[in-house]
Amino acid sequence: MDRQSLLENISKLQERVRCCSQKSQFRNSDILVLAVSKTRPEADIRAAFGAGLTHFGENYLQEALPKMEALADLPLQWHFIGPIQSNKTRSIASHFDWVHSIDREKIARRLSEQRPAHLPPLQVCLQVNVSGEATKAGADPAEIPELARALAALPRLRLRGLMAIPAPTEDAGEQRAAFRALRELFEALPPADPPADTLSMGMSADLEAAIAEGATLVRVGTAIFGPRDR
Repeated sequence: MDRQSLLENISKLQERVRCCSQKSQFRNSDILVLAVSKTRPEADIRAAFGAGLTHFGENYLQEALPKMEALADLPLQWHFIGPIQSNKTRSIASHFDWVHSIDREKIARRLSEQRPAHLPPLQVCLQVNVSGEATKAGADPAEIPELARALAALPRLRLRGLMAIPAPTEDAGEQRAAFRALRELFEALPPADPPADTLSMGMSADLEAAIAEGATLVRVGTAIFGPRDR
């Protein structure tokens, strides 16, 4: 993607987020834009960093690691947002700052045990299957309180909050209902010290609904980098 188009996209996105936040009853002025950089080349990430973005999300470990090495000169925060296989937890725990896609205690324990001692605790979110889709990752909403308590007790993790990818729909009411369900789960999380503070929800097509329901972090790929080739 050419640099000028990328910069224009980021400017439009930032204005979109600002306007949505102003309209929301939550009025969160600190919504974090997580640039979903999977399949994107190093040059695009460098350009996005030059436009002020510092948090980048990757789905595939084997694709992410070479990019991380090539971009090690930049002060970036890397978020793992894809499904987690047990044989990948050590590399994820060693290289990422955040993980958004934990839905099993087993995976959480492995990440905590394998987080290097010289690094700060891994910032994590529990992924919730708010739409009840049989083929989608995420814990059942009824499991969240118990999982949250288990994660809060793990020494090398810090539970930041919840994440969801609801079933796609163009109906704004249905979008908001799914995000509202996640917010209500978030508000009912067991007390923790420090308390959870992150609602990772909303993407390019539905971030307005997510922000209206209290999102603190939106994961945006297409609206920044354009459609993916794959």
